[in-house]
Amino acid sequence: MKRFFSLTFLTLIFMATATTALAQESDSLTVQETEVTTEATPQVAQEQPQPAKAGFTQELKKRFIEGGPGFMGIVLLCLILGLAIAIERIIFLNLSTTNTAKLTGAVEEALAAGGVEAAKEVCRNTKGPVASIFYQGLDRAGEGVESAEKAVVAYGGVQMGQLEKNVSWISLFIALAPMLGFMGTVIGMIQAFDKIEAAGDMQPSLVAGGIKVALLTTVFGLIVAIILQVFYNYIIAKIDSIVNDMEDASITLIDLLVANQK
Repeated sequence: MKRFFSLTFLTLIFMATATTALAQESDSLTVQETEVTTEATPQVAQEQPQPAKAGFTQELKKRFIEGGPGFMGIVLLCLILGLAIAIERIIFLNLSTTNTAKLTGAVEEALAAGGVEAAKEVCRNTKGPVASIFYQGLDRAGEGVESAEKAVVAYGGVQMGQLEKNVSWISLFIALAPMLGFMGTVIGMIQAFDKIEAAGDMQPSLVAGGIKVALLTTVFGLIVAIILQVFYNYIIAKIDSIVNDMEDASITLIDLLVANQK
């Protein structure tokens, strides 16, 4: 819970900083355009060069500002929270990855040389879910192979839950971001038709700006969903890889315990 509040607080600070920077940049661009227009002479106006194309980042900032702070801010919040959880999960999963073959060899040598206690010491000095499962199985080895197998299966489920922790939030943000974008688009279209009704005339210039702003929310929502989907698929693949290693290592451990009892 403390981690969640800390993450939320940092996210709000980041959003406030980003919004302020975007607003300042928009104001500075407006002031520069006004100064250029005021100081221009007729001769310069005739020889006015072609404006340079804006970069991708500048164009993205411009479109974000045009979309409005309402839905755009919520979509940005989904991106920040989703990326924060995804990065935390990636770091955790990378730290949880263990060289299973090396650990299995070390446990086998320890069992042959010093028995169960020596093997447990090897597992205590190794990080990762595979080592934790090994330790639980070795800790129940004195009660029989069946008891050790049950402990391995039960603790494997616990470790799998730790690996999948908070992953469902990423899938929520993947679904929520485009939904919010579509909602912003629908609301923008309703406002555009309200303008048409109030004016009593179908003028393209009257509703073009509103429709463009409305569609921007959908574009940014889809962009956020695509980015988070890439991270989500990587995390799921990483979890599957670790779970497969856990299952293979568990079978190997039971075989070692059976061979050690003979």
